[in-house]
Amino acid sequence: MTDHHPQQPRQPHDATPAPASVPIPLPPPRRGADWMFGGVYGTVLASGLLAALDQQGGEYTPLYDASWVLVTAAAAGLAHGYSHHMASHRDGSAAHRWRLLVRALWNEWPMIAATLPTVLLLVLAGIAHWESYGVTAVGLGLNTALLFAWGSLVAVRVGYRLTTALLIGLADGTIGLAIIVANALIK
Repeated sequence: MTDHHPQQPRQPHDATPAPASVPIPLPPPRRGADWMFGGVYGTVLASGLLAALDQQGGEYTPLYDASWVLVTAAAAGLAHGYSHHMASHRDGSAAHRWRLLVRALWNEWPMIAATLPTVLLLVLAGIAHWESYGVTAVGLGLNTALLFAWGSLVAVRVGYRLTTALLIGLADGTIGLAIIVANALIK
């Protein structure tokens, strides 16, 4: 007769803490390719907000718009990092889980950084009193070029050949072109 032990039901994450003698490692930091996700996401977010905040016939408020682009990017980064943390919840002490959350939130910096060119453009537009149509057109064009750059540079960094990397950049740039077309059609 063999000893058969039925598998015990799994306890909730907080029911049994990890033994103190076994350190639980932090997940590795993100690779370069993950920056592309944040860069593309942040640039697309900034483009969409730039197009949406520019209302024909409404009062043009570029400094206000710049603050909303930045606040929205920060909120999206926090929400995205938090949701990644919750989706990959691991056992461990509360301090360890807090470190994981901090790392997940920190990993969202490319998304926020990718909105900074649009924020800077809007701040300059507010200071120099530039027309809204020109600022929106320049911003959407700039962001389309940045999407191309994000795609191309990260693809080269992770090992694609130059021709393939440029095609990946072109695919990313197409997202920017789609926002430009949508902006023209909606307005």
